[in-house]
Amino acid sequence: MHAYRSHTCAGLNSANVGETVRLSGWVHRVRDHGGILFIDLRDHYGITQVLADADSPALPALEKLRAETCIRIDGRVKARDAALVNPKLPTGEIEVYALSVEVLGPSDDLPLPVFGEPEYPEETRLTYRFLDLRRETLHNNMILRSNVVRSIRNRMWDQGFNEFQTPIITASSPEGARDFLVPSRLHPGKFYALPQAPQQFKQLLMVSGFDKYFQIAPCFRDEDPRADRSPTDFYQLDMEMSFVTQEDVFATVQPVITGIFEEFGKGRPVNKDWPLIAYKDALKWYGSDKPDLRNPIKMQEVSEHFKDSGFAIFANLLKQDGTEIRAIPAPKGGSRKFCDRMNAYAQSQGLPGMGYIFWREENGAMEAAGPLAKNIGPERTEAIRQQLGLGVGDAAFFLGGKPEAFEAVAGKARNVIGFELGLTDLNRFEFAWIVDFPMYEKDAETGKIDFSHNPFSMPQGGLDALNTKDPLDIYAYQYDLACNGYELISGGIRNHTPEVMFRAFEIAGYGKEEVEKRFGGMVKAFRYGAPPHGGCAAGIDRIVMLLADEQNIRQVILFPMNQRAEDLLMNAPSEPTNAQLRELNLRVIPKEA
Repeated sequence: MHAYRSHTCAGLNSANVGETVRLSGWVHRVRDHGGILFIDLRDHYGITQVLADADSPALPALEKLRAETCIRIDGRVKARDAALVNPKLPTGEIEVYALSVEVLGPSDDLPLPVFGEPEYPEETRLTYRFLDLRRETLHNNMILRSNVVRSIRNRMWDQGFNEFQTPIITASSPEGARDFLVPSRLHPGKFYALPQAPQQFKQLLMVSGFDKYFQIAPCFRDEDPRADRSPTDFYQLDMEMSFVTQEDVFATVQPVITGIFEEFGKGRPVNKDWPLIAYKDALKWYGSDKPDLRNPIKMQEVSEHFKDSGFAIFANLLKQDGTEIRAIPAPKGGSRKFCDRMNAYAQSQGLPGMGYIFWREENGAMEAAGPLAKNIGPERTEAIRQQLGLGVGDAAFFLGGKPEAFEAVAGKARNVIGFELGLTDLNRFEFAWIVDFPMYEKDAETGKIDFSHNPFSMPQGGLDALNTKDPLDIYAYQYDLACNGYELISGGIRNHTPEVMFRAFEIAGYGKEEVEKRFGGMVKAFRYGAPPHGGCAAGIDRIVMLLADEQNIRQVILFPMNQRAEDLLMNAPSEPTNAQLRELNLRVIPKEA
């Protein structure tokens, strides 16, 4: 017999009754039924019930075992009584009568329980992540992640892509976040960077003649943590193709992503027709460039109904340039209690509040109610109702000013309204491409023009647009894939000609010499017959988070950092030794108090 096991803890059934077997695993749970001891033995594959009675030579040793002790059991497979069969377990028809036991790895008292998975402080869970990973939910999340990655690889290979690995130690590149810098021992005073993405390398692969590339790429960004973002590193499905248009990329990506969500989405519907929504429309209709389309609410501009109206706040706002009034329809939200609650929500988000109108039946007729209705009168109120398609029992909320000041809160309010009114179908996946991103944006404080997203995207209209248009009116061949309120994919058709690249960076304040210095490899490559190319990257962590129904990305990462970007298990970041600093020609300057 094998030194440790003849079967796994999920491998026995009624066909094995009468066999002598050997199992190894962890003591999941111990139950003493007065003379009969039951142990649930767990390994990676499942659970087997082990029992011992007064006649079992293993009973004295089993009685001393603590939870999570790693043991080996020799025993005889017995059929359970029909009344005791557990249909929830693959091994539920049998149990193993213990003949001998050996402790392979003793366990101290547990800092957190594995059985039952009660809520526990995150700091404890991350400090003892190896125990946390034994818990069923987290363990299954990691198996799901592994299966998703395997399936992605197979789907990419099936579409004719080749998998290549690009460098981890490279040069700094402006990708929209801070770099992690790595000091060079051989070149004192100089630093490498961990790649924020394999952007330049995958473009160089296209110039090198590899038509279709992908990899499951580690990416490193020194970012502030969020529930849907790791503060240090993450993995993405990175891909690039030559001789493609934006539509070609969409047609390639959709079957891969759809297939993954159909395979691992537990039967939840996936929309087949992915709409294309312009960036500016996404902000106008949903208050976000990653809208949750499970929620049917679509915001609308209603400025004309408030111009020169009796509601002075909105009427005066509209006399200022760049202002507008938007409405959030709220079907079934027509009660003063709900309206007041949503007004309070807007105030909790830093706005003065949200105006509202709700429609009710009064003396057999429909009546508009609320402070706004009284101020603007029945004619304007009726025009608003008809524009929004609302009726008795419905409501609408209103926000005004410059869109950039209220759009984000409006988007959050739309989500809350959809959820609280039961309008959002939580049991499905809704995808949409967000397209026509602005090439540039202006810093509100400095007035400086900079890239709004990926600096390597091709401007729509090419060199002519760069030379003749206001930079803020130029769109890029840049696109994102949104699903259920998350950005899953970002990509673009790339800028592949030196003159367009130089001009694009010049508008953003980067001179030709700086572009040559920072992106010399790409500039050089583009002078030798660069093909038109484009691609995208899909966030593996976020995909798995959605499939696993998790709200926090740390639930699908094996060894994540905490909210302060600390690894509590491995004690990182840590202080370097003096010898290490000398070797790198560095010294640490204490931070001023």
